[in-house]
Formats: sequence, C-alpha cells, structure tokens
Amino acid sequence: MEQHRAVVIGAGIGGLTAAVALHRSGWDVTVLERAAALTPVGAGIGLAPNAQRALDVIGLGDRVRALSAWQGDGGMRAPDGRWLARTSAQAAADRFGGPLVLLHRATLVEILTAALPDGVVRTGAPATVADPGDDARPAVVRTPDGDVEAELVVGADGIHSAVRGALFPGHPGLRYSGFTTWRVVVPAPDRPFAPHETWGRGRLWGTQPLKDGRIYAYAMAAAPEGAHAPDDERAELHRLFGDWHHPVPEILAAVAPDAVLRHDVHHLPDPLPAFHHGRVALLGDAAHAMQPTLGQGGNQAIEDAVVLAHHARPDLPPSRALAAYTADRLPRTTAIVRKAARTGRLTLVSARPAVAVRDALITAVSRFGPGLVLRGFDGIADWRPPLAEKRPRVS
Repeated sequence: MEQHRAVVIGAGIGGLTAAVALHRSGWDVTVLERAAALTPVGAGIGLAPNAQRALDVIGLGDRVRALSAWQGDGGMRAPDGRWLARTSAQAAADRFGGPLVLLHRATLVEILTAALPDGVVRTGAPATVADPGDDARPAVVRTPDGDVEAELVVGADGIHSAVRGALFPGHPGLRYSGFTTWRVVVPAPDRPFAPHETWGRGRLWGTQPLKDGRIYAYAMAAAPEGAHAPDDERAELHRLFGDWHHPVPEILAAVAPDAVLRHDVHHLPDPLPAFHHGRVALLGDAAHAMQPTLGQGGNQAIEDAVVLAHHARPDLPPSRALAAYTADRLPRTTAIVRKAARTGRLTLVSARPAVAVRDALITAVSRFGPGLVLRGFDGIADWRPPLAEKRPRVS
C-alpha cells in the first residue's frame, strides 16, 4: 500500500499534538526535534475548554480533564488582596463546558508522546526545509543524516521558527512586547488560597494549583528587552512582589534562586500572509506567536494541530488542503493575537490614575455577576473542532 509521509519539525505541545492527530488519520509520521531530550522549557500550561475539546478529537481530552485542580472560587485581585472580580470553576464549566485545567508542561508532553508509536519522535535531530514542494512534487527536509522527502511537513519549531523564515523571508517577524515573564513551581503553602491573578502597576502575578499538590505561579512586569536581575531572579521577584498579598510571599520563600524561569515576551503582531506554502504548514508559535495574557498560546497550537489533521487529506492536492487549513486558522488566531496584545496593555498600565480607573471599572462591572473574567473568553474558550468527515483511513 502507498505510504503518505508527514514530517513534523519540533516536538513541543503543538508538534506532538499534530503528530498524534496525523498518526490517527493514517499518516506515517516522523517528529524531528533539535534538542537532545524532551525536557520542556517552562513550568505550567493552562488548557481551556477549547483545547480540551481539540484533545477529545485524538482521544486525550478526558485524561487532561482528570488533572483539573480548580474546584472553588477564584478571580482577579489587587496587590493588597482586594478582590476586583470573582469567578468560579462552576461558572467556567457552565459557560464553556469545563474549567481551566492547569498542568505541568512535562505532564502534557508525556501524555502526547505516550499516544505515539516508539521511534516516531527523534531527538537530537535538527531539520530545515530545503524545498517546500508543490502539488507535483514532495517537500524536502534537510537533516544531518540526509534529505527526507514528505507529502506533508509541519513547521512546529516555536517562536524563533526557522521554517517560518524559510517560507516567508520578507515578513517583519517578531516584536518585543515590552515585558518579561517569570515562572515557578513550588509546594503548596500551608495556608489555603483561592486561585487568582493579581494586577498591579505595570506588574502581574498569578497563582494556580496543580493536581499533584504543587503550585504554578507566574509573573509579568514591564522591563527593557534583554534585562536581567543584578543578583538572581528570585531576588528580583522579591523586590517586585514581596509585599503583595498571601500567598505570594510564601511562594517566593519556597522557591530556589536557580528554579526561576525568566523569558522576555515576543510576539507576531503582523499576521503572516498564510500558514502554509507548498506542502509545508506552520502551527503554534511558529505561525502566530502571541502574548501570554490570555493563556492561549498552547491552546491555539493544539487547535491548529487537530484542524490541520482534519484538512490534510492525501487524496487532495496540498494547495487545496492546506489552503483550507489557513482559511480556518489565520482569521481566528490573528484576532486572538490582537486581543492578547490589548489585554497586555491593559494589564500592565503603570500610571497611578490609569490603574485606579482600570481597577474601579473592573470592580464595578464585576458587581453584575461572576462572569467578568470569563466574558473575555467568549469566542475563544467556546470553540469546537470541525466535525470529522467519514472517509477511509490512509494506509
């Protein structure tokens, strides 16, 4: 029987989801990962109901839902502990069909790789696109071990994507957002707390529980590009957030100086002209890097993966199949990239009068019900994957 080969460049969340989805559709899949091992950079990832429904398509949604640790109230706070807006897991479930699930990135990578046959993921395997191919010829991927031909290539190589640069060399590319982020995972503090995101003057802190009893905390602050703490990043977090409400001081006391991850935030404010060229498709940060203010970066990569597998039919010319993928994903992700940037500007205002007005508006609107925070995800978290068509598996 004729084999239809797909090569995925990059073994992040989006690349692995695409590999699982394509494998389940009958493709012969190979994942090429530059890193020597699958050790995800990062701490936690929040999967909203839209990503959970995408994972349902590949049979993994319920495994993720079982890891939900948010059961009670939560919401937005001020640094002194005042609640600006309240919501709850039940309100999220009622509005979107499920709560936010926080899990460690390594856990999600393990779930995805376990759904792939042995040998599909190859680490220590850098790859570039030598020829994107077209309807008449396969794409060519260049590796240190030689060139590989494929009917489909998926560029899932992250925010600094070499595949994106090869397909669209004239695109203006990444732009610094104006802020940096920190992430930590620590044991849960002794005193209970409600999950929250706290907005200050040009600064933000979030604390969320994980199913295994640990805490995922993240922070953002306006900073010059490339800046670093003069001593260590834990000390920098103490300076910025040490006098904020419980449990922030307790978390900072529990984290080791070398266990703080810091990354500047870059994004793609100018959308690409398409998410494909020839037989090559882009997904995730390679296609639409966004600010983390909506927590949708990984969620959108998972959506991309299942939609790509839905459209990537070997019995169709790639010009038609991948154009349908672009048509599905480009408008949606462009809108979310822009909304994330607007949210970032609102979150990180620093002038006292502007902060006072922002907080007063949030508090006033929240009096109408617990859905203020959730309303910002209308049109995002309620997304549903395209219905699968009945067609024979590829072999």
